[in-house]
Amino acid sequence: MPDQSRRRFLSAAGTMIALPAFESWGWTRRLAAAADNSGARPKRVVFLGFGWGVTNDTWFPDVKQAGGSYILPEGLKPLERHKSDFTVIQGLSNQYNNEAHWGSTFWLTGANRYSEPGQSFHNSISADQVAAAHLGADTRFSSIQLGSEDVKTSGHGPGLSLAWDARGKPISGLDNPVGAFHRLFSADSLPLEQRQAKLAQRRSVLDAVLSDARRVERKLNRGDADKLDEYFQSIRDIEVRLSKEEQWLSIPKPGAPVQEPHEGLAGRDEIRMMYELIVAAFRTDSTRVITYRQPVGTLLKSLSIKFAPHDVSHYLPGERTVASQQRDTAQSELLATLIDQLKATKEPDGSSLFDHTILVYGSNIRTIHYLDNCPTLIAGRGAGLKLGEHIVLKEKNTPLCNLWLSLLNGVGAKVKSHGDSTGTLSEVLVG
Repeated sequence: MPDQSRRRFLSAAGTMIALPAFESWGWTRRLAAAADNSGARPKRVVFLGFGWGVTNDTWFPDVKQAGGSYILPEGLKPLERHKSDFTVIQGLSNQYNNEAHWGSTFWLTGANRYSEPGQSFHNSISADQVAAAHLGADTRFSSIQLGSEDVKTSGHGPGLSLAWDARGKPISGLDNPVGAFHRLFSADSLPLEQRQAKLAQRRSVLDAVLSDARRVERKLNRGDADKLDEYFQSIRDIEVRLSKEEQWLSIPKPGAPVQEPHEGLAGRDEIRMMYELIVAAFRTDSTRVITYRQPVGTLLKSLSIKFAPHDVSHYLPGERTVASQQRDTAQSELLATLIDQLKATKEPDGSSLFDHTILVYGSNIRTIHYLDNCPTLIAGRGAGLKLGEHIVLKEKNTPLCNLWLSLLNGVGAKVKSHGDSTGTLSEVLVG
């Protein structure tokens, strides 16, 4: 039996690793992203996810008004000035979703939580990470995950962000605007030589951990061998992050195009600031893939709504319905300002960020406990998808992953399937 005291630990990029505790005693490679040498402006992807759903009767357009001449409902009215630049899609859902208030856990994955025998929870890679494997090779950060400290009252379910890696493991996020700002734009205070030494030390520890793992590999039963294989994948993920860090070690971060946020921003102010940071990250090409798991509880507080988020989601005629509608309107107002900023930010060739970005806004939950017809809005010209439309799909419960597959192909990540997809969503494709 190996001496457990020999198990080594590595602290890298916020991750602590050690040899797993095997029963016997007591890695999928990331897709390689090719650099775009065509001279075209890079494509960007941003997913904005919220919990608790929407007000069913006043957020969705009338299903009888499919096409471009539909009337915007009250919940989307603040987006009127951008109507020709976004599309609302009805009829999408994740077939395996069975949790009434998990607004984001399987939103971008379409996974079946019970697909692994003997496990009560399983997830798979999220659409943003598939996009990051293709779009993230030439940026400092392959992807950025934004979130909020308001997790318990925001209806999101398990996960550390909207993002899940190739093994279906949660990827941590930056949970406040100040932390996100410093991650994107603040210079490292340590001299280059010290940072190089720290990186070399982390690589040395990683090598030692791998050596220990290889030593015990031949002595494991099948169950532990599977566990070790998963462990090797986690090591390989850390190697990828270390290589990325090494690549950018001597390259200074860009100057911040926005002011440093104030501490303590919450609710509406927090979301507004995170949206500004999303534009800043794309503008400086710090990353090309961003997810944002948005707060709901603090948003309601900032709107002086007295009801708990769960109670607002279970709205009844009267004050709760009014509160639910106020939430929808506030979220749409914030989204409209983000689109304003994407359109106003110019690229070197005179085009706008909006011309090269695809933005998705939505949730895994429609309303109350209903998990069909997930609220789905897409904007931006970065993936060749139809805009200015209200699309009502003929087949109800069309896999949401069909949209993700269409989007991924649109930004150049040529994958054959994603999650429970059955094909691309022809109704939303141009041409």
